[in-house]
Amino acid sequence: MRLFDDFSMASLMAGFVAVLVGFTSSAVIVLQAARTLHATPAEIASWMGALGLGMGLTSITLSLRFRVPILTAWSTPGAAMLITSAAGVSMPEAIGAFLVSAMLITVSGFSGCFERMIGRLPISIASGMLAGVLLRFGLDAFVAMQQRFTLVFPMFCAYLLGRRLSPRYAIVVTLLLGVGIAATQGLLHVEGLQLELATPVFTAPELSWRALVGVALPLYVVTMASQNVPGVAVIRASGYQVPISPLIGWTGAANFLLAPFGGFALNLAAITAAICMSREAHQDPEKRYTAAIAAGFFYLLIGLFGATVGALFLAFPNELVVTIAGFALLGTIGSALATAVGQETAREPALLTFLVTASGIALAGIGSAFWGLLAGLAALLVLQARPASLRWAGNRRTAGAAGQAPAPNDQHGEPPSR
Repeated sequence: MRLFDDFSMASLMAGFVAVLVGFTSSAVIVLQAARTLHATPAEIASWMGALGLGMGLTSITLSLRFRVPILTAWSTPGAAMLITSAAGVSMPEAIGAFLVSAMLITVSGFSGCFERMIGRLPISIASGMLAGVLLRFGLDAFVAMQQRFTLVFPMFCAYLLGRRLSPRYAIVVTLLLGVGIAATQGLLHVEGLQLELATPVFTAPELSWRALVGVALPLYVVTMASQNVPGVAVIRASGYQVPISPLIGWTGAANFLLAPFGGFALNLAAITAAICMSREAHQDPEKRYTAAIAAGFFYLLIGLFGATVGALFLAFPNELVVTIAGFALLGTIGSALATAVGQETAREPALLTFLVTASGIALAGIGSAFWGLLAGLAALLVLQARPASLRWAGNRRTAGAAGQAPAPNDQHGEPPSR
């Protein structure tokens, strides 16, 4: 079977690292969002179970269907938005808002309108946005070295030696060494772990205007702009060609089915997907889909065992997590930067996209990736547009000089330089 032939230990570890980074970096935000809605412990476990099952099933099925590393995730900006916007909203009203948002995402996907919009995105702009999104992970790896030198510096040395001796397993060796050092230093907090299956808790939805306006629409906009747009950019910047409409549509449909159990928003992953699309996942880009499948199985474990697996992931020290993420993304950051600035005519717009995205600016509850995209497209439009007056003047000179070839540098209707 092709899947087993394509699978490797590097793919398995890349999937594990992706889930480790995704879960530990944002699980607390999801838990806080659930608490804002006064969720009981059973409902919180149901939320984690629904999200884990949704991410696992969509990642596995979409990656198998298209043989491309497609990784999904919960909407971290959406969860952050819920912390502030869902105050005063009851749990049934919030569930109704989740259903409406999921329906809008499904329609945006299957109708093709989102793919038509994103299909016009230049690859240099997409790569600049990807590099900006991932930059802080590369920087955080070395910030962590200052905070916990005895843990991170040996990992750094192991990564360099691994890249020199066996690039395919560099991340695997680095992670295992980091876990071993963390264990000897007493940094792994695994005490009190108990194996316990998650139990789904169904909440009947209620529709209200305040929840639709204050929760459903903002959740839809934030998920599409701050999550799905960067997710598509990662796919495009990594060189994969896959129809976007079914990806968005099926994540929305899965979100709709799981919303009554706490699945507030599912979308295409960006940062964690980049880990599964990197060279560390597999030397052959056509076999990297197995890393996303591995990540999907780890997400399924989170869905089945809920709080138990969640506590296990949270047992890793933060410095280990950010370090392994930074090293796993180094190749992707470099490739994205090279693609972004490789085309001279679009270099400055791509650089603006990178800088705005890397700045971390957030306006109207929408993250910097969206604003970086807008800045780059605006710069591209302004710098490459031909003013009407110059086009008119150029046409007059062309008409007055019939039979003459234009000057080599008379490309914008301007007189040749002397």
